[in-house]
Amino acid sequence: MFGEFALIDAIVAGLGDRAAGDWITLGPGDDAAVIATRSGLSQVASIDTLLPDVHFPAAAPPQLIGYRSLMVSFSDLAAMGAIPRYCLVSLSIDESQTALGSAWVEALAQGMAEAARELGVYVCGGNLTRGPLNIAVSVHGDVEPQRLLLRSGGSPGLNLYVTGPLGAAAACVRTGQMIPAEPEDLTPLQSAYYRPRARFDLLSLLTSAAGGLDISDGLTQDLEHLCRASGCGAALNSVAIPVASGAQLDDALFGGDDYELLLVSDKPLAGAHCIGSLTAELGLRLDGEPLHARGFDHFRNGNSTR
Repeated sequence: MFGEFALIDAIVAGLGDRAAGDWITLGPGDDAAVIATRSGLSQVASIDTLLPDVHFPAAAPPQLIGYRSLMVSFSDLAAMGAIPRYCLVSLSIDESQTALGSAWVEALAQGMAEAARELGVYVCGGNLTRGPLNIAVSVHGDVEPQRLLLRSGGSPGLNLYVTGPLGAAAACVRTGQMIPAEPEDLTPLQSAYYRPRARFDLLSLLTSAAGGLDISDGLTQDLEHLCRASGCGAALNSVAIPVASGAQLDDALFGGDDYELLLVSDKPLAGAHCIGSLTAELGLRLDGEPLHARGFDHFRNGNSTR
């Protein structure tokens, strides 16, 4: 059986060039990482905890778990308009992972490294312990204070936009396609679930948005968060909602795990889909009818792979 420090070495090896570089003055191997900061910017940070058979299937390939874990965690920074910089990962693993020697954790780290390269970030440290499988990712970035995007930026009359098709990941769960035959051979629905995109490619677009958030728990549930923070309601047009191929409208409205951005603006947002507007009347409406928001809730949904 591999010991703790051999497993840490395997993780660092799996991370490769994503363990240190550029603004990471000191990466894994000491008591703490050392980060070079940029003056005049607001530091933006968030943390996500991902559990087996809640946020990913326990039987999923570790490289896909690693990729997904990093990408969905960084999505929160994209929703704030921040530039991603680095993350820390706390990992708890049990006998079902260590029985494979270092192979499982190294594959997990390789998946994280792939996502980190795409994002231009580093995994500069973390923690490893023995226990039930648990992945916690603390993400960090920075933003010019005037470009910070908040949920409270909405007001009646602003248009609602989403940045891409919705519902594919939820359709993957609903249709029971959670375990791919091969990690490199994913169906479109599986790819939406395991390989989502944190939308940092749209940071220039966000300068025209007044507020927003990422769609992680379902369009209607996340829209309700925005409305509550902004003190308004919303009217949606079902025909305008971009439903992903292979998904249904309910997947788009209530499913979650899309990681597209939900934005509000008084200006046209090029490439985004206008799906409705904010209203002075509180509550949500779909095609003029009252709409009850629902989506993923850790304390109501029970065990679920999202």
